[in-house]
Amino acid sequence: MRTEPTLPADSTIDRGRVSKIAVVGCGLMGCGIAEVAALAGFQVVAIKATAGDAAPARARIEKSLERAVANNKLTAEARDAALARLEVTNELDAAADADLIIESAVESLVAKQRLFSELEGIVRKDAILASNTSSLPLADLASTLEHPERFLAMHFFSPVPAMKLVELAATERTLPEVLETVTTVTKALGKTPVRIAPTPGYVVNRLLVPLLLHAIESLESGVASATEIDTAMKLGCGHPMGPLALCDLIGLDVVFAMAKTLSAELRDPRYRSPSLLRRLVMEGQLGRKTKVGFYDYSAKEPVPNPALDKSVARFIASSVA
Repeated sequence: MRTEPTLPADSTIDRGRVSKIAVVGCGLMGCGIAEVAALAGFQVVAIKATAGDAAPARARIEKSLERAVANNKLTAEARDAALARLEVTNELDAAADADLIIESAVESLVAKQRLFSELEGIVRKDAILASNTSSLPLADLASTLEHPERFLAMHFFSPVPAMKLVELAATERTLPEVLETVTTVTKALGKTPVRIAPTPGYVVNRLLVPLLLHAIESLESGVASATEIDTAMKLGCGHPMGPLALCDLIGLDVVFAMAKTLSAELRDPRYRSPSLLRRLVMEGQLGRKTKVGFYDYSAKEPVPNPALDKSVARFIASSVA
């Protein structure tokens, strides 16, 4: 019979209320999580997980909030209040007094394990540790923790301010009160929590990644251009965004990392990465974050990546001939 996990005697993790959230990782996802947490009334510290100036991360959040004000989705007062609750830094020690720490760093098992081990030496004994991992096995992430009973997954979706879903997954060692607290926090963020088993890819990515990979494969095979594939899926299946544009939004490096992890964990050929995806990642064409992926984002309106568009057009023309 499995022994129920317990926290140290001096821990009070069941307090049931979170007032300060630390977000570790200031990429697109991390900044989005920090933004919605600050808007929801939490004190927030966003911590850059890599070396370098943290100012661009704050500027990204400010720009997103300003855009919401310009689109009449947010008042200037709400923007100012959120920014007043937000601190951005590159000092990991800033997480020391946080109630909930959400990790949103690079999708690497070794890197995340190292980060969580470092965090455990900084944060309070009653602080909850959550990972935004999209595909890594939770049991492996928790294996190096001194207190895995306070650890779980909070998987957000991009763009975080717009997407309402958060997948919550706990390991066998996660305390029930930790999951309950994080469920409450997720709702307070204005999101809908869905509790799922701690399996690689959870629900959404198990279903989504094969679709994305097959869309890339279809482009690579000359079935249609990027624009035509995306238009077909939007109009034929009612998707708000085509799969190739979605790849660019997620980041081709992230799609590639998810595919590699799911392929290794599930041993399913549906998660095999097309050579085109590998090539674009190796060339540093990662989508919106680098201004070019399946589309070119250097101008005001995105257009198909000219190099890919020409090669696909030639393939289709030769096939018809």
